[in-house]
Amino acid sequence: MKTFSSDGVHIAYIDVPPAGTDRGEPILLIHGFASNHRINWVGPRWVETLSRAGRRVIALDNRGHGASQKLYAPHDYRSDLMARDAANLLAHLHIERADVMGYSMGARISAFLALGKPALVRSLVFGGLGDRLVHGVGLPVGIADAMEAPSLADLSDTMQRMFRAFADQTKSDRRALAACIRGSRQTVSENGMAAIAVPTLVAVGTRDDVAGDPHKLAAMMPNAEALDIPGRDHNLAVGDKVYKAGVLAFLERRP
Repeated sequence: MKTFSSDGVHIAYIDVPPAGTDRGEPILLIHGFASNHRINWVGPRWVETLSRAGRRVIALDNRGHGASQKLYAPHDYRSDLMARDAANLLAHLHIERADVMGYSMGARISAFLALGKPALVRSLVFGGLGDRLVHGVGLPVGIADAMEAPSLADLSDTMQRMFRAFADQTKSDRRALAACIRGSRQTVSENGMAAIAVPTLVAVGTRDDVAGDPHKLAAMMPNAEALDIPGRDHNLAVGDKVYKAGVLAFLERRP
């Protein structure tokens, strides 16, 4: 991995060249909460899929995650700050415009990137996040409590147990994740979504009880469409073949 300084915060990232002919259409991948670039994008073969399609693939570890710097104050995890990390990475790589795909929290960050730096974003893919981008503030704040619990055995709530087990599996810094949950609880208004004019795909599993409705979110935007990922929940949708095929087709037909 490589690293760079985003306003003083050390951010780790990968930069994978296209396999074969370069389309000249780089794509930036932004992972979800408690994940990292490897778990969200490399393991499920997104990096391979996109690079084989002739795209330069950039994927970062969000602040507080993976190999990036860990911060412990909730205000350091505002969605606009994490979007600024993404914008700073593109500037660092001298990329003037990119397709952007985010999953779950990464989709929320992608929306803030599109609102704050619209010239940087060619198109958007919101994976694992529907209308809760507008009508919800992200994961329940109880997930932060789960990160601070002495052990998984101390938790009985299903969602708390799921995210604590995932954080333990990824050997994450749970104190940083607790701060992230508490600090990244910003929504986008319906007017804000209406201002995002770039082509957008909203892809959510039909059994996802975290994301909200992708069709309702797409309807708020002037140039968006929804993709249902059949039979998949929030975690299993990430590497689904319907999701991959839908994204590749979307990228092919968008201007």
